[in-house]
Amino acid sequence: MNKSGVAARSWNLFNWYYFSMGIAILTALTFVVYIQDNVGWGWGLGIPTIAMALSIIAFLVGSPLYNRIKPQGSPLVRLAQVIVAAVKKRKVVPEDPALLYENRELDPAISLHGRLPHTNQFKWFDKAAVVTDSNATDSKPPNLWRLATVHRVEELKCIIRMFPIWAAGILLSASSSHLLSFTIQQARTMNRHLSHSFQIPPTSLSIFSNITMLIGLVLYERLFVPFARRFTGNPSGITCLQRMGVGYVVNILATIVASFVEIKRKAVASDHNLLDDPNAIIPITVFWLAPQFCLHGVAEVFMSVGHMEFLYDQSPESMRSTALALYWIAIAMVNYVGTLMVSLVHKYSGMKSNWLPNRNLNRGRLECYYWLVSCIQVMNLVYYVICSWLYTY
Repeated sequence: MNKSGVAARSWNLFNWYYFSMGIAILTALTFVVYIQDNVGWGWGLGIPTIAMALSIIAFLVGSPLYNRIKPQGSPLVRLAQVIVAAVKKRKVVPEDPALLYENRELDPAISLHGRLPHTNQFKWFDKAAVVTDSNATDSKPPNLWRLATVHRVEELKCIIRMFPIWAAGILLSASSSHLLSFTIQQARTMNRHLSHSFQIPPTSLSIFSNITMLIGLVLYERLFVPFARRFTGNPSGITCLQRMGVGYVVNILATIVASFVEIKRKAVASDHNLLDDPNAIIPITVFWLAPQFCLHGVAEVFMSVGHMEFLYDQSPESMRSTALALYWIAIAMVNYVGTLMVSLVHKYSGMKSNWLPNRNLNRGRLECYYWLVSCIQVMNLVYYVICSWLYTY
């Protein structure tokens, strides 16, 4: 397969990977929740258990068909070796990049598709590849805690280049954490009835985000990419950094919409003298919350998939699993950062007019919290644009 074909295939992989996860989440929020509420928790927990057992069987059946590469040591250890070697030779000044240490027998196992060429960024780490002792290379292999090859130094440089872009995604996702907290509280105070006997569970509102994400992934792949490819010549339509940037902008719009919806909800509560009744159902349909969920779904199509694609595509081939693990580390950190933001706002926004009150959301200033989050996202977007502009592919 030619280079463009490989690029297109890797792009499709992440779209369909995220699409599969979306289908699973949508099934859990609809079918499984319905079984739990109407049949019983036994079947509600049993169905996911059966699905997990089937997935294990599928994994075991498919494993022999996978082309596995034998592990060649921990990539984290290699990064540590380069750092230690550079620190030990911190006073050494590399004179000529052509004289930096190369070893064609040491690196092939971690560079099946070719070794990384030397780059001029982060030259300080080149010290790790400087041969300071004429006998240092006599041993096979050399002491890697004292001498690293250019390829291993460039592996570290690749990871360092990606870190600022990776870090920007943490704050973006943290700003969306309110979808699973405050939005549910809002939904509890709104009219959720679809009929006289059926009403939408507050936690099921996220189906709007999942459905939008699923439809968006299909439209992105089948319509947007072929259209954009005509102008850019890129097999993926646009670069992963451009894709992430669109996701940042859409996510800001989603938070701004959320603030206006909260203003509307409180205005209706005020018109019906319900501001002091935290348990009252305000006569406003819960579907006012749908637009912000849909916008977050669109943002996921661009940001989340683009983030995974970026980490995989720009990492050294021997560190792609580690780079993708960074994506899930970022997701884990999102919950802590989101909790920290809420705790600080709750603590410092005052006791009498707290933005995020414990009991009565109607007397809070949730819209101000959304505006604060929007401003943080704008600053984060500026940071991301600067990092993207300075990034070297």
